[in-house]
Amino acid sequence: MNHEGRVLIVDDEVSMCELIATTLQMRGFETVSCHSASDAIGLIRKSEFDVVLTDVCMPGTTGLQLCQQIAALRPDVPVVVMTAFGSLETAVAAIRSGAYDFIVKPVEMRILAITIARAVEKRKLTGQIRLLESQSFASDGDSELLGDSEPMRRMHDQLARAAPSDASILITGESGTGKELVARSIHRHSGRSEKPFVAVNCAALSETLLESELFGHTRGAFTDARNERRGLFLEAEGGTLLLDEMGDMPLAMQVKLLRALEEKRLRPVGSDHEIEFDVRVLAATHRDLESAVEDGRFRQDLFYRINVIQLHLPPLRSRGADILRLAAHFIQLFAENSGKPVLGIAEPAAEKLLEYSWPGNVRELRNAMERAVALTQYDTVTIDDLPDKIRDFRSGSVFIGGDDPTELVSLEQIESRYIEHVLNAVNQNRTEAAKILGVDRKTLYRKLKTT
Repeated sequence: MNHEGRVLIVDDEVSMCELIATTLQMRGFETVSCHSASDAIGLIRKSEFDVVLTDVCMPGTTGLQLCQQIAALRPDVPVVVMTAFGSLETAVAAIRSGAYDFIVKPVEMRILAITIARAVEKRKLTGQIRLLESQSFASDGDSELLGDSEPMRRMHDQLARAAPSDASILITGESGTGKELVARSIHRHSGRSEKPFVAVNCAALSETLLESELFGHTRGAFTDARNERRGLFLEAEGGTLLLDEMGDMPLAMQVKLLRALEEKRLRPVGSDHEIEFDVRVLAATHRDLESAVEDGRFRQDLFYRINVIQLHLPPLRSRGADILRLAAHFIQLFAENSGKPVLGIAEPAAEKLLEYSWPGNVRELRNAMERAVALTQYDTVTIDDLPDKIRDFRSGSVFIGGDDPTELVSLEQIESRYIEHVLNAVNQNRTEAAKILGVDRKTLYRKLKTT
């Protein structure tokens, strides 16, 4: 059923809630009522609203405090405040708390309906602007971030809001989901876009080499240090530094990095002098850093320093029709590059792409489509052009196998596959996976090492 907008009414006076709800419903609005700020926050966390209408004076948390909480939790939802005190001070306090507008009691219902309608319209316009902004992240080199699935819409919306700020961002997701692409998009849509973007893989370097790579070194600081090196923090001055595979950074190096981030100063290896820097730091990892913190493998203080905002990239298998959108994009890309007239993908091949689990995510899909375009003898990619593991994949055989005795698997293999399935379902969160599996984390880690 279509309606003018969904309104959450918050007032400790039940009769006032009922009167306002009836008035707004008569004008085509859908309404939900509650009688405390805590109930309102609970509803906002689990439901969508176009506007919140709240009284100022309520027991416990006031309407102005609720306004501040909503601004932090859902800044896209406008809040209209009702007050019996029509003073300038109250109006200023409401606006400073994040309110869109305020209405003086006793409420004139015609004015209330107009104000609510304007607030709803404001949210719709803001949403349209953010949609256009988010779509821009899937262009100009970001085509592998294409997607209209709900997980990707959420990610794009968060990305569009986070990029213009200067806050540190932790980008999480499985290998191959496109974390560096997201980091580059953040940089390109930030106020630092005219300055350098620099990326380093923390897992690829030893502690000593990583320190030198990040902070630089003086001549003669260690063997083979024949020349002075500036380091990546200074190379990225004014711009953005991506610390990729942050979860693999040695603990000793984490201490040095934390100090540099807190003080905005670094000391090159072999130097007695500190150098100031101005860099926005982004971090990316496929690991569960919260579990790593619990297990002492990652510093809690550094985790909070880099995790001001978290962006999670969903695995490809959870993105539904996005798989076919990306496949079509890659087919077009590689067909143009090779000069082959490949126009699309045959239905049986498309069904296989949707059925497959994509452990390698977008990177694996790109590779599969490049292979398919190279091998196909037709104007469409057929099922025979797909890699064997995709063509032969059967979702029903993930745990047990088929009826053919040659396809049956051992208990150990079933356990291994199920553990992998659970980990994928909880985005590699080992603490959560251990709870679902009914084992402690140490047992889970041991099983992972033996598989």
